[in-house]
Amino acid sequence: MIKVSVVILTWNSVPEVEHCLTSLPNGLSFPHEVIVIDNGSQDETVSMISHQFPQVQLVKNARNCGVAPARNQGLRLACGEYVLILDDDTIIHPTALDHLVRLLDIRPDVGLCGPQLLDADGHLCLSCRLFPTLLDKLGRRFPSALTRQAAREAELADWAHDTTRAVDYVIGACQMIRRTALTEVGLLDENIFYGPEDIDLCLRMYQAGWRVVYHPQARVTHAERRVARSALSRLGWKHVGGLIYYFWKHKYLFSRQTVYARFPKSCRSCHMSEAL
Repeated sequence: MIKVSVVILTWNSVPEVEHCLTSLPNGLSFPHEVIVIDNGSQDETVSMISHQFPQVQLVKNARNCGVAPARNQGLRLACGEYVLILDDDTIIHPTALDHLVRLLDIRPDVGLCGPQLLDADGHLCLSCRLFPTLLDKLGRRFPSALTRQAAREAELADWAHDTTRAVDYVIGACQMIRRTALTEVGLLDENIFYGPEDIDLCLRMYQAGWRVVYHPQARVTHAERRVARSALSRLGWKHVGGLIYYFWKHKYLFSRQTVYARFPKSCRSCHMSEAL
């Protein structure tokens, strides 16, 4: 029986996905399958995977159809009790994913969990956060004392990140999801080409009564590739469009308390309030 289905989305990333796939066996000892969705690569990514990792189930898209639609292709193929969404520029530390599996095994109320992410130099990435507001998002583009403080609060920058606990969301570079929870809340929102589809999924988890948990004992390096998405680039506009859609969909802009108020009572105060 497959315990975990690993779904990796890749695009023109020969060295990154090779390192990612090589690191997987040491990080996950439970029975698992690996599904790679290639989103229209023009380099040697597809041939490298086919030759070096023949055990991988490889889906080849003719074009880049966006993050959520491509990941959903993998989620629909997945057979595991748990499904892991994984970026191709991650490197799994030994036993890291086993920690996430065991967390879901012992906490049936948790629908989704994520590890501690480290950058290529071993520094902490702020990968678990509060739901965004317009103010903290503006802090990235138009920094001021007010917006910078809002961004620090949203990114939980002043928290030690050494405790396993419920958070609002963990970023989509590495999310382990309980299949029953995913079936209940639905797949990633395909109206978002590139942007907050990971946040939206976590928010919908809470709306359905599931918790989202950050687990620092699980460690994953995220050697993040910086794709061009300046404000004026096509991808930049796609990202902005995704944020506009997200705020419209969930009907809030400035106060995440509006979002919390719509959660079931069991979830209204669990974000950042309970160590597990």
